[in-house]
Amino acid sequence: MIKKLLIILIAVVSASVVFAQKVQSPDEFLGYKLGDQFTPHYRIVDYFKYIAQASKNVKLQQFGTTNEGRPLLAMFIASDENIGRLEEIRHNNLRLAGIESGGAAIANAPVITWLSYNVHGNEPASSEAAMWTLFDLVDPANSTTKTWLKNSVVVIDPCLNPDGRDRYVHFYNSVRGAVPDANPTAREHVEPWPGGRINHYYFDLNRDWAWQAQKETQARVGLFNQWLPEVHVDYHEQGYNAPYYFAPAAEPYHKDITQWQRDFQVTIGKNNAKYFDQNGWMYFTKQEFDLLYPSYGDTYPLYNGSIGMTYEQGGISAGLAVLTRSGDTLTFAQRIAHHHSTGLSTIEITSANAQKLLDEFKKFYNNSRTNPPGEYKTYVIKNDNNNNINALAKMLGRNGIQYGFGLANKSIIGYDYFTGKTEQYSVGPNDMVINAYQSKVVLLHVLLEPKTFIADSNTYDITAWALPYAYGLRAYGVKASLKPANTNQSITKAQQPVNNHAYAYVANWQSVNDVRFLAALLKKHIKVRYSEKPFEAAGKKFAAGSLLIARASNDVPNFDQVVTQIAAQLDETLVPLASGFVDKGSDLGSDVIRYIREPRVMLMAGEGVNAEAMGEVWHLFEQQLGYPITLVKYQDLGRTHLSDFDVVIFPDGHYDDFPSDKLQSWIKDGGKLIALDNAVAELADQKGFALKKKEEKKDDKADAKDKETVKIYGDRDRDAIRSMIPGAIFKLNLDNTHPLGFGLPNYYYSLKLNDDIYELLSNDDGWNVGTIKKNSLVSGFAGAQSKLKINNGLLLGVQSIGRGSVIYMVDDPLFRSFWENGKLLFSNAVFMVGQ
Repeated sequence: MIKKLLIILIAVVSASVVFAQKVQSPDEFLGYKLGDQFTPHYRIVDYFKYIAQASKNVKLQQFGTTNEGRPLLAMFIASDENIGRLEEIRHNNLRLAGIESGGAAIANAPVITWLSYNVHGNEPASSEAAMWTLFDLVDPANSTTKTWLKNSVVVIDPCLNPDGRDRYVHFYNSVRGAVPDANPTAREHVEPWPGGRINHYYFDLNRDWAWQAQKETQARVGLFNQWLPEVHVDYHEQGYNAPYYFAPAAEPYHKDITQWQRDFQVTIGKNNAKYFDQNGWMYFTKQEFDLLYPSYGDTYPLYNGSIGMTYEQGGISAGLAVLTRSGDTLTFAQRIAHHHSTGLSTIEITSANAQKLLDEFKKFYNNSRTNPPGEYKTYVIKNDNNNNINALAKMLGRNGIQYGFGLANKSIIGYDYFTGKTEQYSVGPNDMVINAYQSKVVLLHVLLEPKTFIADSNTYDITAWALPYAYGLRAYGVKASLKPANTNQSITKAQQPVNNHAYAYVANWQSVNDVRFLAALLKKHIKVRYSEKPFEAAGKKFAAGSLLIARASNDVPNFDQVVTQIAAQLDETLVPLASGFVDKGSDLGSDVIRYIREPRVMLMAGEGVNAEAMGEVWHLFEQQLGYPITLVKYQDLGRTHLSDFDVVIFPDGHYDDFPSDKLQSWIKDGGKLIALDNAVAELADQKGFALKKKEEKKDDKADAKDKETVKIYGDRDRDAIRSMIPGAIFKLNLDNTHPLGFGLPNYYYSLKLNDDIYELLSNDDGWNVGTIKKNSLVSGFAGAQSKLKINNGLLLGVQSIGRGSVIYMVDDPLFRSFWENGKLLFSNAVFMVGQ
């Protein structure tokens, strides 16, 4: 009997060991086969949490949350030997990069492969593949992946955009039938506005890596920079008629991408191709997806020493099954399988080249610190705008770029970004100084180079982004290596005045931080004025647009305390005035001092509106200014009481049946209409609006020659480029005496995404605030025809209609929320114009 019980006990123990080694596949855990249906994000989270409990070879980390509260996760998978020393491995990798110092290199350091899935919510196949790939890496029965993990740590981020993914999944699951309808015209293949691609605030998270405007990106890139993997893959889907795309990428490559990074893209591509060839799957490389714009999931890692790549599966709008142009039915299961294949292939080839990858990674950073790219070895950013300097410093800090302030030698010879001249300049103690001899110099150089070198003009995204233009800060490139005098990376904060009986307080108006301060005051119902003209008081000079918070009309308890506390919270410098009698200019009771009414703001949303452009405005108000805004669907505008609003904003979009008469009646009664980008085109040439499209003047000889030229079919893409501006920086002449130009110099750098330009308004019709002359291109690519067209016209204008105004903003001043100087320009339109 005892012997029998012992046998049973041994059997139970053996069964327990077998059970402990068994890990459920995604199919087993979810209760359906991957590809049979879309998995909601919470179930993906559940599976990753389950694996974290079921496997001893993983560590799950939640590194943030989305705007809608969903978790952001990263799973670290490693061998028995390495899983317990992940922190040691991480610090070792940072030492290889020179980010950290001290400590000897660890023995048998593994290579780090990072796989990022589903950055665009309506490209859902990759998150499903992430579960499958994770299972293969932790499956105790999978001896192949165990071999790879001997010298590799794999990081899986299963979903970079959970809010967008769930928006898409919930849509599809709500409209699908019992059987997927493969007909492309079926409603399950047509997403409603705004679609699942974007996050909660309608930002494209794949364009936000460097700028980090969104909280998801801030958290993710923060974690990425704590590790700096040797290989990074960003998983996507494209139109469902396209076959699979993987590296090597298309030209242009940025010139700072190393030959090793180029070559290893080919190595990885050939390994992917091996498995696709075996399965008879179609694919392409070296087309469409280039490596230039610095804020992608492939380029950002490349500029940080990784092998960065994009993988694209055909599948947007494909649902669970769709009939393609070739007559084949593309299924969700097939899309998942393709992503799964490239994931394992990438881990395999990375493992096979682990030591070489580590050596080249170290070499990349050694070269960065000892032989930085580019002709400039020091960058000096003038502190003419303390808030913008602080905003730039915050952005650089998030990217791990080191900077300081001031120089021991206060005079430099450098290239002036704004004049294009090399001359001698003086450096102040609060001017930012960035020395190029540092680990992150490649990214630094890409972000600061005054003119982007473009080997091939056929690019996928914008071609200019230099931060001094985006932040409106004068900058100099210096060929000598100069180190900042103050390396504390902070500017001494101005002391707030203590004055309980000030006649009025004055605040600057030159940055979005000043707008935030104004918004906070208005929300507290503090009456604020501004001066239309410059003045001098209390021994200081104040520019037009300066905010005046006077005791007069502000009969509120603890007036001084409320104002100074808000200023302290927002790091806003106040100057107290003891009198309304000024030293120079107009006194505070004159007619050039205007009230700023607390505007009630409406933003157009819904079908026809460019969701990303609308999201930029929405995010600015809610997350940056903290000021209320009402979103109204364009389709509901007809039954909306416009009298409930003072400002109506039309972002970029295509507005059918534009209600011109209704809007003009509202404007005449004092309303303010702000039109941006293509919304300006909707107003142009309509009765009652003065704006006219600029007619393109043709050169008869050139036109005749063009007609004689026989077009070549193979050159059609190149021919189209002649009239394209994928994104280039142009310099505008700005009338900064007009409220739309307050706080800015007499010029403005605009990021143009097209060649739209308008005739100058007549003196009777309005004000030409932002105009452009010939040869105003500063940086980036513009086609030959477009450069000729953008000449002697209007890009920023204000028209008065009755008691109201129309503000025309031909280019998007809030583009991806990284064009910092545009935020003040746009805020002028909202708060200053028409008061």
